[in-house]
Amino acid sequence: MNFLIENWLLVLIAVTSGIGLFLPALKVMGAPGLSPTQAVLLINREKANVVDVRSAEEFASGHLIGSRHVPLDNINADLPKAVTDKKRPLILVCASGMRSQKAQRLATGLGYEQVHSLGGGLKIWQEANLPLEKTA
Repeated sequence: MNFLIENWLLVLIAVTSGIGLFLPALKVMGAPGLSPTQAVLLINREKANVVDVRSAEEFASGHLIGSRHVPLDNINADLPKAVTDKKRPLILVCASGMRSQKAQRLATGLGYEQVHSLGGGLKIWQEANLPLEKTA
């Protein structure tokens, strides 16, 4: 006990360092949606459809390979035309994961059975060094 009292500064530094190390892990764990690894598995194993719900400009600047573009504002009208198979997994993507969560609720309301949002959006995808394609 004397050690802790006499070396309170060292203890404080150790605790602060520990929190700093675990903070990124806690942030990812708390983020709703699929991780990039889970998304890749769904795409490869179950031929999941990928729909990007960002604006046309954002989509053109870079998107997941093979993804379709359906802006969030048009999701109710255009998603059933873009993705007809409502039983196959559907992964929705945006910049940070916020718009795709809203799109997930809308898609579920349209009758899609397995709807997922990419947690953290395109930002997390890029941080995982996964490929993107750009449209001209």
